[in-house]
Amino acid sequence: MVLFMSLIVPMPYTWKRKLFTFISDNPLVARVQYGLKICFIFILILFVDSVNRVYRVQLELAAAGKTGQSGGGTVTIGSERMEVQARKFYSQRNLYLTGFTLFLSLILNRSYVMILDILRLEEENKRLKGDPKASTRSSEKLDHAGDMGEIGRLRREIERRDKDIATLKKQSEGLSREYNDLGDRVSGNDSGPKKDR
Repeated sequence: MVLFMSLIVPMPYTWKRKLFTFISDNPLVARVQYGLKICFIFILILFVDSVNRVYRVQLELAAAGKTGQSGGGTVTIGSERMEVQARKFYSQRNLYLTGFTLFLSLILNRSYVMILDILRLEEENKRLKGDPKASTRSSEKLDHAGDMGEIGRLRREIERRDKDIATLKKQSEGLSREYNDLGDRVSGNDSGPKKDR
């Protein structure tokens, strides 16, 4: 809640820009974000488990109600029914807690991305208007914010190297084609065998 409020509280533009560049550049914050992603994966697993439990308890409660109404089976005693109701309550509670946690994490992530986009657009707007303060080092950091720091840099480097490899492949194909053409032309001029030369 505190993190969400710190993201949406109205602040001067420079403060907010510094806060977001700190969040996106700090390696400690990147590690915390990575740990939170792992926690949210576990919460997702708990959510799926709680959905299954709610379904099973609901089926068990319906089966107990049918045997009690048909009269052929034993009537559900109060303590047994209370146990089923308690399990239903706990499974529904876990379902709501994990579901709301996942939903709020989605809202928090989306808010962070939207605020970063707004800050980038404001920076671009200032740059296009010709503000000399807009082309500073912090604006460049803001352009790369949200790239996960080292991971984003490595991805860009991999993309650059892939482009280099593709260019080298095209050059080598062209060179081999030219070599083959030159070899065909030279062999076409020499019609006699090598022994005769």
